[in-house]
Amino acid sequence: MALSGAGALMVAPGELGRSGARTSAVRLLVVRWVQGPAGGGGGQPPENVVRISRAMQLRLAREPPRRGREAPVVSTRAGKLLLRSRRPQLSQPRCLTAGRWERPLLVSAGWKHRRSCGDYFQLERSQEQAPALQPPRASGGDGSFQALGLGPALVSALQSLSITQPTAVQRRAIPALLRGANALCAAETGSGKTLAYLLPLFQKLLSRPSLGPAWPPSPRSLVLLPSRELAEQVRTVASSLGRSVGLRVREIGGGRGMASVKNQLRSDPDADLLVSTPGALCKALRKRMVKLERLCCLVLDEADTLLDPSFLDLVEEVLMQAPIAHSPKEVADQWDPKTQLVVVGATFPEGLGQLLSKVTNLGHFTTLTSQSLHHLLPHVQQKFIRIKGSDKASELLQLIKDQGPSNGALLIFCNNAGTVNWLGYILDDHKIKHLRLQGQMPAAMRAGIFNTFQKGQRDVLICTDLASRGLDTSRVELVVNYDFPSTLQDYLHRVGRVGRVGSKAPGTVVSFVTHRWDVDLVRKIETAARRRTSLPGMESAIKEPLPKTDLTQADNQ
Repeated sequence: MALSGAGALMVAPGELGRSGARTSAVRLLVVRWVQGPAGGGGGQPPENVVRISRAMQLRLAREPPRRGREAPVVSTRAGKLLLRSRRPQLSQPRCLTAGRWERPLLVSAGWKHRRSCGDYFQLERSQEQAPALQPPRASGGDGSFQALGLGPALVSALQSLSITQPTAVQRRAIPALLRGANALCAAETGSGKTLAYLLPLFQKLLSRPSLGPAWPPSPRSLVLLPSRELAEQVRTVASSLGRSVGLRVREIGGGRGMASVKNQLRSDPDADLLVSTPGALCKALRKRMVKLERLCCLVLDEADTLLDPSFLDLVEEVLMQAPIAHSPKEVADQWDPKTQLVVVGATFPEGLGQLLSKVTNLGHFTTLTSQSLHHLLPHVQQKFIRIKGSDKASELLQLIKDQGPSNGALLIFCNNAGTVNWLGYILDDHKIKHLRLQGQMPAAMRAGIFNTFQKGQRDVLICTDLASRGLDTSRVELVVNYDFPSTLQDYLHRVGRVGRVGSKAPGTVVSFVTHRWDVDLVRKIETAARRRTSLPGMESAIKEPLPKTDLTQADNQ
């Protein structure tokens, strides 16, 4: 072995043949050449040599370690993290955003393997305040309710309820709805959408005189919701606001019998606002207990659930009996005013445009969307744990123990009623006081369960997705997805139970990932988080294009 005049390493063929592996032999020869005996440089090279070029030497130096050796740990940049992983090399700092066409290295990439159990990652909070509470971007503007076009009576009523500043969705939606256009209002959960449509609705009722009582009752406005719990919640908010301005609110819901519905309508036939579920309202319409001839405003709240196949025919029947306006001019007509249609929700299903096109002109339909729509909530910590199904109960018990009685309420989501009942038995065995809420319960049994939870008499509620839509859970600080949701829409609604407007703490969500099909959704969530984009497949499939109005434009005016 010797160094040639050109600087290449010369190796005798006999020594190379005895090695058995080309790469190992070359490495050995390079080491021998570097660590050769002192003064050996003057020896004469043998006649037959193998020359190793400088390029080959550099390539060997850059060769990655072989299997069995530990790979070097890639250190992340200093600073706060956007995504924290159990494996530090997969964490992502907040200052870094994956490109749109980049395929980021995911923590959940190998979670379909059985040996991945025990792995986890969490999305850290990138801001402390909810997006709905962010101040307007334009400086010097008046962000009060009065500047939005509300009258002094409503502003005074809001102040009596300790509501002084509008949220982002209220700042943007109230002026648009006061102009009378049919609108679709889409904003993230917990952003104050209920007052965003109730306030302009009440403003219109106050500006138009009542025509007096009639039989069958004919309310002047209607809010349609998918469940009794939601209807009761909206009625409570509307009653507290309407009582201060002299407007009457009435609620009818299913599960109480038509005799109860008839008595409720008779007790106040001149109600200004009727809050109802689709089933109860359709039964009342068929039996001529109520009419929709005088409606000036019709609101479809939680539209994604209302357009579920179980409600779709009922909602269409209600829309066909209401005189829906085709343009803002018909809404403002003093002699024959038509009904303004407002569709509200955080997510929208397919077929929405097809339904709306049957009752109104989509060309005059305004779509209002928020900047944070379909994005992961940046102020809520979200943790994903890869876990075996047999270990979920013990992990949940440990979370309840760590939560403690003084750290807010706990909401546990399951995918079916059987799991809710089974998990309730587990908590009973451990002497943990809790409540259960699922759709198979009779209406009379469900009536007071959520009210009991809201009042703070119990701090643990086990429920299905019945409690994930619209219900006010401002005292909840921890949500546990015991069963991972089956869709991304359900995940967003569950996460929206914490970090709401009025919550004392931003809250945390812990999700148990058990099945292989759960991993597919987790990968989509992790990719969207690393890219800071909206979740895929969340756009509503409106077959006819609607004129869009980005709600962020209102802040710049």
